[in-house]
Amino acid sequence: MHRLTQAEQDQYATDGFLLVSDLIDSAAIAHYEDRFIELALGNAETPAAMKIMRDIMVVKGAIDPKSTLHGVNKMINFEEDPALYAYALEARLVDCVRDLIGDDIYSISTNVFNKPPDVDGRHPMHQDLRYFRIRPADKIIATWTALSPATRETGCLAVIPGSHKGELHDHADPDWEYVNAGFYAIENADLNERHHVEMQPGDTLLFHPLLIHGSGRNTSQAFRRAISAHYAAADCESSVREWRIGKSVRAIGAAATSA
Repeated sequence: MHRLTQAEQDQYATDGFLLVSDLIDSAAIAHYEDRFIELALGNAETPAAMKIMRDIMVVKGAIDPKSTLHGVNKMINFEEDPALYAYALEARLVDCVRDLIGDDIYSISTNVFNKPPDVDGRHPMHQDLRYFRIRPADKIIATWTALSPATRETGCLAVIPGSHKGELHDHADPDWEYVNAGFYAIENADLNERHHVEMQPGDTLLFHPLLIHGSGRNTSQAFRRAISAHYAAADCESSVREWRIGKSVRAIGAAATSA
């Protein structure tokens, strides 16, 4: 069982993020990384909804990747893969999510991020709420768990503490030579306010969808990988459609708890 203390919940409310060390055990981390590699290499059947995205530098022919894995930017929509979706059901993770947005929750998106060496790989400063139409924002949360060391050298996440208390900013394509598809940017983000969040495998960052965050280049010769899921409370609403029956949406049952 892993329930957040009141002090931790207060810190999340103040800063818009909370780092929980060693939340996911090493055996699970190895399992998720091995499964990602198996799928990325084409050694297992890919579920229909899953997409494995190549880095833009590879797509444009700017680099010749050293291996298939060196060319992969991320994997999205792993809900139909039980081996990876086990992450979204991790009991200790779900406990933390419920402490922050309520007991009745759904997972709404899933990703594995792969930041290889020798590519640009930056993710500009942005807010995740840009990608969702459900509201309120306070009832949505992201979880981001390091599968490998996330350091300044490997391109860890950077966040602007307290920025979740502002509004949803306009997002646009950054004026970069190489930027991966869907990596939108906020104009005029104050980079001096950034806090770099260095993490070890199993460490998990919980953060608000309005938190301004991004990540830098991987200047090492190692991969930086992370697994991520977003959750929303069942009482969220959308003016566009019934979001709870979306293709990537899954109800998190009562069994997914360590209580």
